[in-house]
Amino acid sequence: MSPAPAVAPAAADLPIEGKTVKAITLLSLKRTHDLFVSNHGQKVPVDEDAQRVKIACKVGSKAAFPDAPCWRDEGRIQHVAGLQAARGGCSRCPWRSSRGRGWQVCSGGGGSRQQVAHRKAHRLHPGASVSATAVSAPRATSCPWPRPVWHAPWRMYRVIAGHLGWVRSVAFDPSNEWFATGSADRTIKIWDTASGQLRLTLTGHIEQAHPAAPLHDLPAHQHISYARHPYMFSCGLDKMVKCWDLEQNKVIRNYHGHLSGVYSLAQHPTVDIIMTGGRDAACRVWDIRTKVQVHCLSGHEDTVSAILAMPTDPQASVVVTGSHDKTVRLWDLRMGKTLATLTHHKKAVRALAASPTEHTFTSGAADNIKKFKLPQGDFLHNFLQQQRAILNCMAVNQDGVLASGADNGSLWFWDWTSGNSFQQQDTIVQPGSLDSEAGIYAMSFDVTGSRLVTCEADKSIKMWRPDENATPDSHPIVFKPPKDIKRF
Repeated sequence: MSPAPAVAPAAADLPIEGKTVKAITLLSLKRTHDLFVSNHGQKVPVDEDAQRVKIACKVGSKAAFPDAPCWRDEGRIQHVAGLQAARGGCSRCPWRSSRGRGWQVCSGGGGSRQQVAHRKAHRLHPGASVSATAVSAPRATSCPWPRPVWHAPWRMYRVIAGHLGWVRSVAFDPSNEWFATGSADRTIKIWDTASGQLRLTLTGHIEQAHPAAPLHDLPAHQHISYARHPYMFSCGLDKMVKCWDLEQNKVIRNYHGHLSGVYSLAQHPTVDIIMTGGRDAACRVWDIRTKVQVHCLSGHEDTVSAILAMPTDPQASVVVTGSHDKTVRLWDLRMGKTLATLTHHKKAVRALAASPTEHTFTSGAADNIKKFKLPQGDFLHNFLQQQRAILNCMAVNQDGVLASGADNGSLWFWDWTSGNSFQQQDTIVQPGSLDSEAGIYAMSFDVTGSRLVTCEADKSIKMWRPDENATPDSHPIVFKPPKDIKRF
């Protein structure tokens, strides 16, 4: 007689250690079901009056629910929408209409959503009447993005060679007769604007080389700026800020205080002060005559790579600094404190440019170019295209042409008002240079805005001017209004 087969123990009787993952899961589900089984089959009571008021606010059926308290707010919203339509705006773009800065495109297709909402309301309450005003509202016109102004394409007409290192900065004389460039070869050269001939070479800076740094991380070895007096200012990696007397062609003042290499320099347009920023993450304000440090604008967490100084009104002056910590700061020059910190960029801010005709400025980074409004730093809009490179410099002239140069040699020209790029091209390296030496480090328009000078990594200086033979028919505007514009 064979023995009886052994009966397998139930899954619930086994200890936790002897159970499989599937058995533990099923046991957990069973316990959860037993815990909440008493609530099955019970429905949460619905307040019908509350539902009717809710639907009245969403649908806007005043005739169906005249006692709804939210009709006061709804009427005010409809009144504002009517005012926006009368002004030519779009009722579904309150950001543009109320704040008045920047532009935003609206699809203009909101009427269908309202009709769908009304149909849902009819299904919920068949006896309710629907407001004829909301259903028969005409489709709103899309908010107009400003059409760009036509600009002639720019062509290179001169290449100047003479530096023995990367050319890192450029500045024009107020008389527009000559301009100066600073290079990694520790020299500053003065060039004739009309002929491009070398006039003078100034020596005095001591270069500190950083061969281990990547190409786009190397700072501007010498930045140059001119004052209203016969003075020229320069700064470099040697932590020095120098004041040159252009009548005697020698250094007459040194400004000591930076703890590391100086990357950027700016001259205030109305006050006799200069501002310098460097790798010590500080923007220092100096008195030109006494060499005294007026302010040390500290707050950035990384290198201060660009500085702008603009008087916003006779009583106030704003200093704008861009840093590698991805922020742009606005400073009150009287108090020496931060007015606003703009955190819109996601990459290091290396370039700033101010409009000569309005109180706006742009900041350039590897992600995009953004436009802001002074004095509060209100964000206006992004530029429409993306250069997809590390922007090292920007410059703008009186005609509303913005030029931007990147470390990959790309040179783009933009319309300032609309942010549309009307010309995109790459610089050509000089014979004997590597293709990787196509970076553009600095640029500047002359006083008239009819010539552009770019300083490049192939040790050359290139000059550009508009094509005189170009017409709107030969070079039409290629412009596509954006569909979805983000605020940041």
